[in-house]
Amino acid sequence: MAAGGIRRVLICAGAILALAACSSDPDPGESYRRSPDAPAAPSSGGGLNLFSSSEQSTESAISVNAFLWRASLDTLSFMPLASADPFGGVIITDWYAPPESPNERFKMNVYILGRALRADGLKISVFRQTQDGAGRWADAAVGQEVATEVENAVLTRARELRLQSVAEEPNS
Repeated sequence: MAAGGIRRVLICAGAILALAACSSDPDPGESYRRSPDAPAAPSSGGGLNLFSSSEQSTESAISVNAFLWRASLDTLSFMPLASADPFGGVIITDWYAPPESPNERFKMNVYILGRALRADGLKISVFRQTQDGAGRWADAAVGQEVATEVENAVLTRARELRLQSVAEEPNS
């Protein structure tokens, strides 16, 4: 029985060595993981540079307006954040119940739609729920004017941030 076990090990080892010798590329690297049609990996040392000013890194830069992004975060800073995606331009808050009305709560979704600092580059959705006597939350209507007021507050803050950045730029 011991001889049969040794024989099996030798056969397996020989098969593994034979299959390993079939490789024609002494250093396959990452080539076996990519399709032949896939673009080559960048050789610049890698890494994602969010705030680079070079022309080469525009593909990896944030693709939404930075002033709208910062202004949205500033304006909604009183609400807890559930998610913030600077590449997609999406901010989702968690439910917030104002201290003056604990039976009512709000949630907002902010969508920054482009790189331009324009009113149509921002979309905000506001959700509201009220609590009944049994403690259950139910959806309640929110007027469009609420979302418009929040959008205006964000746009005003974005303009302020833009003016501050222009004032801080050195004269060239």
